[in-house]
Amino acid sequence: MAEPRRVGIIGLGIMGRRLLGAIQRHPDFLVGASWDPSAESCAKARELAPELEIAETAEAAILTADLVYLACPPAPRKGYAVAAAHAGKPVFLEKPLGVDLEASRTLIAALEAAGVPAAVNFTQAGSPALAEIQRAVEAGETGALLGIDVLVQYAAWPRAWQVEAAWLRLAEEGGFTREVVSHFLFLSARLLGPLKVTWARPSYLEPGLAETHMLARLEAGDGRPVSVLGSVGGARPDRQEVTVLGERRSYRLFDFYELEASDGGAWTSARTPDGDPRTEALQCQLDELAKCLAGKPHALATLAEAFAVQDNIEAVLKGV
Repeated sequence: MAEPRRVGIIGLGIMGRRLLGAIQRHPDFLVGASWDPSAESCAKARELAPELEIAETAEAAILTADLVYLACPPAPRKGYAVAAAHAGKPVFLEKPLGVDLEASRTLIAALEAAGVPAAVNFTQAGSPALAEIQRAVEAGETGALLGIDVLVQYAAWPRAWQVEAAWLRLAEEGGFTREVVSHFLFLSARLLGPLKVTWARPSYLEPGLAETHMLARLEAGDGRPVSVLGSVGGARPDRQEVTVLGERRSYRLFDFYELEASDGGAWTSARTPDGDPRTEALQCQLDELAKCLAGKPHALATLAEAFAVQDNIEAVLKGV
């Protein structure tokens, strides 16, 4: 059995700490020296992993790692990714790949030139829920797929557990379309093929702040639609779900990990998670990451897939 790989985490905010917890439970990985400019974030990370070494700089963390996980905001992510690639370190990037298309093209070129393993963390990629939908499609149980509906609704944005990431409320890098809808466009493309934005109407409450509403239609190459409805505001529970519409059976994925199916009647559970569904999905994602690092076929999002999602998302945010 290969030695566990040390993961250096750049960015110990919400997402960085979430993967930190998963790494501690996975046999193929160890927590390596990590870094964040926020002393508060570092302290919260150490509450999860008291043994965590906080490097003096991001560059120092990169040099001692076997794998670099970039959970920082999009703007600095490119520089750290290129530095890791130049040091010969595999890179696991949080999504979105970026917010500037030309910068992301440059990043992809640098990673490919370095020849290091690289993947992007769309959480559905290795999830048992998506695997079950794909199995049903391939087995013919769904019949032909007719399209996909994406629905996200939030009482406030950022959500209560995200408020420490203040950049999420700004239009420059944040917003629910980049943070949440991107996951579901990735899933849609995995099931239907490459997507093109045909119509989009974002709404902004104030200049500089992230979108409050989104209506959009994307289409696969054969015209099958992906419809997106998103909104922020009002006294209501948060809701985030994707409905994959099949001729004979449809699937509904909600709260990222819970899967239901319908043959025309009421929705019923389509699978039983192995314990906590988020924990299960994160461990499956790390399983796929281990395959990627070993040069084996894996389910993680490729750089090309992540760029295609970014292209779609930025077009939606501009309006078409």
